[in-house]
Amino acid sequence: MVRENIGQPVGGADYGISATEPDWSREAPDRFWDPARKLLKSIRRYQAAHGVAGRMLRPVFVLQHRFWSVVTGADIPLNCKIGGGLVLPHPNGVVIHPDAEIGPNCLFFQQVTIGAADALPKIGGHVDIGAGAKVIGGVDIGNHAVIGANAVVNCDVPENRVAVGVPARVL
Repeated sequence: MVRENIGQPVGGADYGISATEPDWSREAPDRFWDPARKLLKSIRRYQAAHGVAGRMLRPVFVLQHRFWSVVTGADIPLNCKIGGGLVLPHPNGVVIHPDAEIGPNCLFFQQVTIGAADALPKIGGHVDIGAGAKVIGGVDIGNHAVIGANAVVNCDVPENRVAVGVPARVL
């Protein structure tokens, strides 16, 4: 991720990506073979299926989700709470706990783990999480925060801040 304006906040508050309003175009598949976006599409379709027609189509969406989960190697449950505009450039190994809350317009790279069995994180909007990072425990990640690659976050990260290291420290 290249930041052109060196003097501005690293978290991205001045880069035009909202932390509250989802940008659904970030999730829209733009070609036939786009596994990460097709996985997210199957999750969204399953969550939106209501009524009689929805109950009839849910098994189809479940099969699509299973197929794309195997292709991507990601473990993102159908009932997870993900805000719109999530981007997974390399979805291999992404694991999200079903009860973790993820805000809109986030970016997760490969091997990211969100959540643990005992306490669940709450991730704000437009949060970028680097490859191999783990966000565990009942932590709050603020809007426009950046989590460095391979960081193990077990403390709160305020808005527009960067967390790096094992255990993560806020810069």
